[in-house]
Parts: sequence; structure tokens; C-alpha cells
Amino acid sequence: MIKIGIADDHQLFLKSLSLMLQSFNNYTVVVEALNGKDLQEKIQQKKIVPDIMLLDVNMPHMDGYETAVWLHKTYPKVKLVALSMNNNEDSIIRMIKAGCCSYLMKDTHPDELEIALNAINEKGFYNSDSTNIDFRKLVQTETENESLIISENEKIFLKLACTDLTYKDISQKMSLAERTIDGYREALFQKFKVKSRVGLCLEAIRKKVISL
Repeated sequence: MIKIGIADDHQLFLKSLSLMLQSFNNYTVVVEALNGKDLQEKIQQKKIVPDIMLLDVNMPHMDGYETAVWLHKTYPKVKLVALSMNNNEDSIIRMIKAGCCSYLMKDTHPDELEIALNAINEKGFYNSDSTNIDFRKLVQTETENESLIISENEKIFLKLACTDLTYKDISQKMSLAERTIDGYREALFQKFKVKSRVGLCLEAIRKKVISL
């Protein structure tokens, strides 16, 4: 059985999600916590470390970001998944930087949640932006990676795109026209087969084109 942990300060959501996860094949919930501090205490008490940890981004006392940083440092083998009602790009990139391998919305359909958990368990990563047709597209071959040609300026753009800078800020930082930056963005969207800045950052990190 794959051990799941959940940290969310809304108790009704926490209990409902826990019951749903228990209904999935091969998954069992081993720890439920209301925030990061509560999670630390329960992991120490139970002496059980989950395989996958679902983290609410906004929690009191110790939020999802702080909790992800602690878990990633203390238990690096745990696969971290951010949960949120907010799909703000800054929030998503921040959680990915903290060690999360996926960012899921709380209104995600149960079927997609199970698909995401299966992908995370098997492949260590799930990006809904690039897999809204078939999540198996995440499995890329070495040949595909080798054929991905990224220029030096595109790599610089990618690193800056994975920060909280706006595209206008990036153009100023790179001393390039905004139209040139738009060209980099569109070209990279096509190369990585994504439709958003967040999807671009996730794929660039996953394929190890850049590191944060």
C-alpha cells in the first residue's frame, strides 16, 4: 500500500479527502494534520513517514511552503504535492521550488486526482498542464530529450521565467525588447508542448534543462 499524508487546516475538506483517498486502490492515509507544526508532531509520534504528502498551500502556524521546505530537507524521498484553490503562478513556482513535484487544485476531479497520484508514485512527477489529454506524455524518451534544442538565451529566459519577475521585468533584465521575450516564450511553449508559464517551468525543471 502507498502511504499518503494530508495537511490541511479545513477539517471538513481534510476528512472528505481522506475518505476519498482510502477508496482508491493501493492507497492508505497514514497521517492527517491541520498545519505544518501539527504534521511534524504527528510524524514524530507515529514514526510513520508517508510516501506522498498532500499539502495545503495556505495554513496557519506553518504554511504549505514552510512545510514543504522542512519535509524536502528532512525526508527527501517523500513526494510532495501542493493543494490549493489559487492557481497564481507565483504560488505555484514557489511550491515547486520548495520541492513539490505537482500542484493540484482542490476542485480537481477525483478521477484526475487518482491519475495524478499514480503518475507521481510511478514517475515522481505530474504536470496537468502538459497532460490534459494523456498523463503518459510525461514519460519522455532520451531521444526526445536529446532533440530538444534550447539556445543559451532561451535557457536564461527559462531561469528568469521560473521566478516572480514579469515578462516586462525579464526583457529589461536581459536587455531585450518585449517582442523578443514574447518570441522566446512562444517558441519554448511549442518545444515543451505546454500552454502556460507554469507548465513551462515544470517541464524545464523535470527535463533538467534548468535547476532552481
